[in-house]
Formats: sequence, structure tokens, C-alpha cells
Amino acid sequence: MNALWSNWSPVRRIFMALAVFLALLLLMACGLLFREIIATDLTATEATNTPAKGLNGAKNNVITQNDLQVQRGAYLAKVGNCAACHTARGGAAFSGGKAISTPFGTVYTSNITPDAATGIGKWSADAFYRAMNEGRSADGHLLTPAFPYPNYTHITRADSDDLYSYFMHGVTPVAQANKAHDLPFPFNTQFALAFWRTLFFEKGDAVADSASKNTINTIAAKAINTKATGDAENLKQQVKTADSDIQRGAYLVRGLGHCSACHAERNALGASVNNQFSDQLLGGALMPMRDWYASSLVDPSEAGSAHLPRQDVVALLKTGIAPSASMLGPMAEVVAGSTQFWTDADLNATAAYLQSLPQVSAPINEKSPTKSTSSDKSKPVLFDKGAELFTQHCATCHGEQGQGMRVEGNVALPALAGNRAVKLHNTTNLVRIVLAGGYAPSTAGNPSPFGMPPFAHVLNDEAIAAVTTYIRHAWGNQADSVTATDVVRQRRGVMQ
Repeated sequence: MNALWSNWSPVRRIFMALAVFLALLLLMACGLLFREIIATDLTATEATNTPAKGLNGAKNNVITQNDLQVQRGAYLAKVGNCAACHTARGGAAFSGGKAISTPFGTVYTSNITPDAATGIGKWSADAFYRAMNEGRSADGHLLTPAFPYPNYTHITRADSDDLYSYFMHGVTPVAQANKAHDLPFPFNTQFALAFWRTLFFEKGDAVADSASKNTINTIAAKAINTKATGDAENLKQQVKTADSDIQRGAYLVRGLGHCSACHAERNALGASVNNQFSDQLLGGALMPMRDWYASSLVDPSEAGSAHLPRQDVVALLKTGIAPSASMLGPMAEVVAGSTQFWTDADLNATAAYLQSLPQVSAPINEKSPTKSTSSDKSKPVLFDKGAELFTQHCATCHGEQGQGMRVEGNVALPALAGNRAVKLHNTTNLVRIVLAGGYAPSTAGNPSPFGMPPFAHVLNDEAIAAVTTYIRHAWGNQADSVTATDVVRQRRGVMQ
């Protein structure tokens, strides 16, 4: 063998070494995939006894059936905004059938009512937790990551059991068969899902995640409003409270809140670029198939909140509006269906965690896939035309100086002057709002929000480019100009 190797040319040796290396990698990959498939088979075997452990055999479950547990689970379902995906428009609550478009095809959400034939009525608490923690259905098959189990793997067993109790005893059973996903080959295969999981997924209980020990229903909230004093013991207690709040917020954001499902940058296979257990998952990204930019929660020039008063962050999540911002688009849906119902303790904890994250500004070229090619900060050519259009169509509500609007002393429309959403390097949201309109959520704290009408049928592409360019340059704002080409991209999506 040594003689044979010594007779080979250097180039041949390199190619042979590479071939051996690739063969070893292939064997390792096959081994990992085989492990996933074997695990699936074992789970399926275990699930054959699931009916005996389900609704009619609840005494065998870890949980106890009581009203308090159902109530806790109902709250957790609001935290996770489960109804947003598992309830189709006009359909029964949690009966599934909602189409979710992905870059790989259309996924249809499942029926999670306690119907025995078409829902999860025969699932055990163990099977439910396995779905949340591992992304496996009760029969053992792997779930698509459109169901955000990379987030839900953070959820503790106690919270999972509360959710299970709610879906089993607090939700009306609905007989509605699940619809097969419309995914092309190979994305419709278990092999493809096993491959994806091997590369990008790790169970939460396999990682030392201290935040996961702090369940939503067990962390004491009494210290949230602890007053500062000069007493050394009280000061230590405040530090401990602050740490607890941050851990609690991390658990909410990473887990049921699944914020990274929208705010994480993703690779070509739909997995987050950063590790699923990292604090670097909220750097902002263009949401696939939504034509909406989920702003960075760690960039002070976008939606980073470290410099904001805590009460403003809480108000934004609870009411959908704050002095310097309002929730529009997909985030307005989240506030309407979820965060407005969170407890003050959980909202404060979430704000504490978001404000604790290191603030990082990403390079402009990494955050602006739809940014105009214009880079000058001087007065743009479209400025005068945009000023005229703004006065004609916008100033009545937004103010001649972009100062916004107040009604009875309360903010009705945040100012455009100095508004980070207006100055985003990525112009997707601003252009889309002008085209399709913008509507803040109706909440208990802001029951009659002001909305912006659509201008897609009123202004042409050049006119919208002109008025948005004016807004991005007026009143001290400094941002790149918007071109008609930028508007065309968004108009196509709006008019579909």
C-alpha cells in the first residue's frame, strides 16, 4: 500500500484524500439520518398505545384535570398565539386547515381540537410534549419546521402539560380532517425532514438552557415593581429580580413567543443562520412569502429597545402604540391575538430581556435587499414633488412637520420625523404601508386606533417613490431615496 501511495502523483494523492474525507462525511451523515429514522420508528411503535393514554385515560397522565390548569393552559395558548395559525379564516377555533405559504410549498395547519378521529383527542400528554419538544407527531412522523418546534423545544414539561389540559378540556372538539401539505419532492418526504433536523435542530433538554427552568406559570412576579432603596439587602434583591425578569423574558421570547420565527435571518433551507439557542436570533429579516421586513430587535437604528423607557416597550406590546412607534402589518396581528392579553409581569419580563440584548448594527448591505441604489444624503430630485404630494394627501393626519397626531393628549399617530421605521435601510415596510394602508391593532388600551388608507389606486409608482423619498429626507430624517422600481416590487405583492 505504501509503495502504491508513493507511486501516485501529488495531485492524485490530494484527490484520493478528498475522496476518503467525503466518504467519511457521507457515512457520518447517513448514520445521523439513520438515527432520526430509527427514532421515528420507535416513536411510532410507542404511539400504538396512545389511545389508552388519551382523554379517556387521563388518570395515567402526569397532569391532573382541574379548572386551574385549563385556565393556565388557555393563557399559554394566548402567549403562543396558537389560534393565529391553527384557525382558518371563518373556521372553527383550532380546527386547522389554514394555508401557510413557504418558499418550499404550502403547508396546512393541523386540527388540534380534542376530536378523537381528526384532532388530538387520542393523544397522551407524553405525545403532546413530544410534538412540542421534538417536532414529532403522536404516530411518530416528523413535523415540518413550519410548526416552530425549534422554539417550542424550550418549553418546560409543566407548561406543555397545561397547554395539553386546555386543548383537551377547554376547546370544543371539531371533526375536520387534516389537509395534506402541498410540498413538491423531496420536501414532502420524511427523509428530507430528517436531513434538515440533523443539520439544524437540537432538542432543548439536551442543552444547558437555564432560562428553560423558569416556566411561565411558576416564576414569582412579586418583585417586578420592587422600589429602589439604599438598603444593601434590597439592592441585592433588585439585582436578583432583574436577572429573574431577564430569564423569564428569554423563556417567553425564545419559546412560546417564538419571536425568532419572523425576526431571524434564514438560510436557503429555511433554518435560522444563528444557532437556535443563541441570543443572536433577532437580527431582523425579510419574512419569506409575506413581503414584510421583521425589524432587528438588537439594532438601535431599527427596533432595538435598549435605549427606550421600559414603559414604552411594554405599551407597544400591550396596546400596539407608543409615543415613538405603532405596530403595523404582521406584528399588529401578534398584538391583536396575543401580546395584548399577556400579564404585566410577562410584558415587563419580555421588555427586560429585549433591553438586555447587546445592541448590534449590521452592515447596510446585509440588511437592505430592497434598498434603493441611491446613496446620496443630499436633497433628492423627487423631493419637491414629494413635498407637494405629502401636503395634498398626508399632512392632514401626519402634520406639516411630520409631528404626528395626538387626540386628547394621547398619541394617535406617531411622528414621522425621527421615526426609525421611516428611516429603515430596507424600504419594504414603508412602501407597502403607503400602497396597502396601515392599521394598528384594536386593543383594550387603544380600542379605536387610527388607520391609514391604501394609496395603491390613487398614486402611481413614481408618485409613491416621490412621497416616500420626501418623508425619508424631511424634518432631519436622513435615509436613501426610494425609486419607482422599489415600488413596483411591492405593488406586485399588494395587488395579488
